[in-house]
Amino acid sequence: MTYISFPTDRKFDFAAIGRLCIDLNANEINRPMEQTMTFTKYVGGSPANIAIGMSRLGLKTAFIGKIADDQMGRFIEGYLQDKGIDTENVITDKTGAVTGLAFTEIKSPTECSILMYRDNVADLKLSPLEVNEELIAASKMLLISGTALAASPSREAVFLAVDYARKHGTVVAFDIDYRPYTWKSAEETATYYNLAAEKSDIIIGTREEFDSMERFENNPKRIDRYTADKWLNHSASIVIIKHGKEGSIAYTKDGSEHRAKSYPAKVIKTFGAGDSYAAGFLYGVFSGWTIEKSMEYGSAAACIVISSHSCSDAMPTVAQVEGYIERCERGEITAG
Repeated sequence: MTYISFPTDRKFDFAAIGRLCIDLNANEINRPMEQTMTFTKYVGGSPANIAIGMSRLGLKTAFIGKIADDQMGRFIEGYLQDKGIDTENVITDKTGAVTGLAFTEIKSPTECSILMYRDNVADLKLSPLEVNEELIAASKMLLISGTALAASPSREAVFLAVDYARKHGTVVAFDIDYRPYTWKSAEETATYYNLAAEKSDIIIGTREEFDSMERFENNPKRIDRYTADKWLNHSASIVIIKHGKEGSIAYTKDGSEHRAKSYPAKVIKTFGAGDSYAAGFLYGVFSGWTIEKSMEYGSAAACIVISSHSCSDAMPTVAQVEGYIERCERGEITAG
């Protein structure tokens, strides 16, 4: 059954709006950051990673965002262009804002953390007047993410982008992407996340991320069905609630629950899993696959990324995902 209908005859398959930053991933793994001396630079930010993932999977992709007028900003823009992503609506800040930095610590495959520098960052300075309505009207799907809602004028830019999408029939996908250090209070988080979720066709997040949205709800037992039904009674047609190793559950407008198998991985680090899962899943939905097949595809894409040192550079192609699934089914890949 098809739960999402995409518009046809548009220039772009997919557009994303939000965070563009730099990931500095530790080269000396299995040790704390205090002892780490060297890092490798990658383009980062959840919506950027998902857009890169969609482009790597063969979709025509564009980005809406803001970069600093510095070497890091130019690196980001050049990287996106090199990956075939349209940057016409990537604006260069002229106020002296800087590029956000994320230093990653890899103590073990399951003990990873991120040290973020987000003061006066360019991506949160994107204004509503800088959002190109024509680009959104020319896209089949728009991805928004939670971090872009954390401050003005970025949050207003996102809400205007969503309004443009609704006006032109562009499907809206919401990756919750909750980063508590970017918000002033739990109440503020819940308020703006709820406003975004009410207008979204697809919502993806962890159980903990959905909890951040339920500050004003009576769901003390954290019941997934209660959470999903709220959004399915608004605009959402698909709600995915992720439970880490326990897997994910997709809820759909017809009242169905969908579960899918996950794949083993030789884990190097945990971050990047959500972004690659989202790219793989959304690619499957865009391709008209079943929810279960789309979830499995997202799982395989996530396994590839967490088995790699980078996030953006490791976003897989169709051949890589299909090859990974085939090797898993032959028993050639086991967890480790």
